[in-house]
Amino acid sequence: MVSKAELAGIIVLVGCCSNVVFLELLVTEAPGIGNLVTFLQFAVIATEGFLFTMDMGRTIPKVPFSAWLKLVVMYFLVSVVNNYALNFHIPMPLHMIFRAGSLLANMIMGVVLLGKEYTPAKYTSVMMISIGIATCTIMSAQTNQIKHSEGAETDNFWLSIGIGLLTFALFMSARMGIYQEVIYKEHGKHPKEAMFFLHALPLPGFLLLAPDIYNHLVISFNSSPMLIPLLNIQIPCMLVYLIGNVITQYICISAVFVLTTECASLTVTLLVTLRKFLSLLFSIWYFQNPFTALHWVGTVLVFSGTMLFSDIPKLVSEAIRPSPQKKTE
Repeated sequence: MVSKAELAGIIVLVGCCSNVVFLELLVTEAPGIGNLVTFLQFAVIATEGFLFTMDMGRTIPKVPFSAWLKLVVMYFLVSVVNNYALNFHIPMPLHMIFRAGSLLANMIMGVVLLGKEYTPAKYTSVMMISIGIATCTIMSAQTNQIKHSEGAETDNFWLSIGIGLLTFALFMSARMGIYQEVIYKEHGKHPKEAMFFLHALPLPGFLLLAPDIYNHLVISFNSSPMLIPLLNIQIPCMLVYLIGNVITQYICISAVFVLTTECASLTVTLLVTLRKFLSLLFSIWYFQNPFTALHWVGTVLVFSGTMLFSDIPKLVSEAIRPSPQKKTE
């Protein structure tokens, strides 16, 4: 029988990978659409939480409001900064590879803030992942320079700004995961409540981004029409992509919040890292994104590091090795 954690893990892989596909379709049409996407995701998840989790305000929160507020600020910053980085010539594959470095950021935060200790194999695996990400980052910068040879210095300047934003979001996300663990230890595990507050409380912050959100909403309504076979109607393609992105984001984020109650922060980060790389492979194949031999070297390092971190070789050897009972028989 599949456990709750295993089922949530499967849903994370399927839902989150589908979500990235819709996001790349949107970014291909309008690179600056990230704020609109984030706002719609937050609004839908907050509405669902208000109606069902909080029973339209009648349910008393189990975690103090002040505890959620600090987490909300971090979550809002991570979401907005990650999307805003796409405006700075960050290719989608590099965006996914770089965000996979959350294992390293999570481990550093765990050592510094919680005094955690890890085995040499864990440190080795995270170093492999880090080297792989660094390799892909450097190669993406070089590919970007060749692609835009006339304004190479300017393009690389904006690319470095984008990488700086991703680095900030990376460590802020790791800090958020550690703080979330602390909240669960002090007040118990309440994933649905966490999901509601993390998406409802930041909504006023989107007023600062209202002009950009409105402009991209207009762009979405004016996009080329797409025929919906079952309904036999035509809908602007970007609206279809937005609906698909919001639905899959809800599925993805719900499963991730369940995982945070069933597994440690580092384990959750590992699974999220794996789904990012599955999304990366699909992005390279389907969207024909440029990927050199050294990009593949970096990817192999990340995958190998992920397998080593999750003790997959050890689990396989234990599964193959005969049990002591069989030997005596």
